[in-house]
Amino acid sequence: MKFNLVTILGTTAAGKTKLAVQLADYFNGEIISADSRQVYRGMDVGTGKDLSEYNFRGKQIPYHLIDIIEPSDEFDLYKFKQFFLVAFEKISAKNRLPFLVGGTGMYLSSVLQNYNLKKADFEKTRLEYSLLNDEQLRDILKKLNPSLHNTTDLNDRNRILKAIAVSKALQDEIKGAEINSYNIGIKFSREEIKTRITSRLKKRLDNEGMIDEVKLLLNSGVSYDKMIFFGLEYKFIAQYLKGELSRNDMFQKLNSAIHSFAKRQMTWFRKMEKEGVVINWIDGSDFNKAKELIEKYF
Repeated sequence: MKFNLVTILGTTAAGKTKLAVQLADYFNGEIISADSRQVYRGMDVGTGKDLSEYNFRGKQIPYHLIDIIEPSDEFDLYKFKQFFLVAFEKISAKNRLPFLVGGTGMYLSSVLQNYNLKKADFEKTRLEYSLLNDEQLRDILKKLNPSLHNTTDLNDRNRILKAIAVSKALQDEIKGAEINSYNIGIKFSREEIKTRITSRLKKRLDNEGMIDEVKLLLNSGVSYDKMIFFGLEYKFIAQYLKGELSRNDMFQKLNSAIHSFAKRQMTWFRKMEKEGVVINWIDGSDFNKAKELIEKYF
C-alpha cells in the first residue's frame, strides 16, 4: 500500500508534539493538529500547544489547525474534517509529508476511517427529538458516541441535540481525497503515564501560568459556561476562580479527570484497532524507532 500521511497518536502527556516535530524535520513534513481544543486562540497552556517546540534546530516546522478560531466560536467534527482536507491537499501539493498529530479520538477516526461527513442538521434533529426528555436524549447520544471527549455535552439540551446531530452525520463511506495513513502510537505503562500527567499538571499550574490563562479568558468575555464546556483544565480552574473549589480540591479533581481522560483515549484507540485501523505502537516517544518504521514506506 502507498501511504500519503503519517499519523502520530497517543494519550495526553505522551510527547506526541515533540516526536512529530522531530519527524517532520527529518522527513520534510508539516503537522496537522488533531486536537479539539488547540483550534482555539488564547487556549495555549491548558491545551498543551507547546508552540515553542515547533521551532526545531532554528527552523520553524509549519503547523495547521492550531489557533484558527476564537473561543466564543463553535467548532465541530464536520469543520475539522473540512479544514483537515484543505491542509492535507496544500501540504501534499508542495511534495511535503503531512503528519496528523493528536489524541482526539473522533477527529482521528474521521480521517483514518474515512468518515464521509454530511453537515450536521441541528434543526432537523431538534424537531425529530422534540418529544423526548433530556434523559432520553442522553441515552441516544451515549449510544451514538460511547466515548465522549467532553461529558459536559450532556448537561444542556441544545448541546445534547447538537452532539446527536454531529454523531448522526457520520457515515463510513470513502469520499473525497483518498487518505492512506501509516499510524504510529506512543505508549507508556499505566503508572508511567499517570506520573507524566501529574508532573505536567503541577508544572503548568505552578510555573507556566495556566491559572492566569483561564483568568484572562474569563476577563476577555468567554463565559463561565463555555469554560465548563471546554472541560478539564478550563472547567476546574474556572470553578476554582469562582470560589467553588479550593486550590487543593481543584488540583485533585483535575488530576483525576485527566487520568480518566487518558483511559478513555486508550479505549478509543483499541476500538479503532478492532475496527481495522493498524497502529504501530512504540515504547515512549522514541524518535529513532519511529524514524525506522517510517523509512520502510517513505
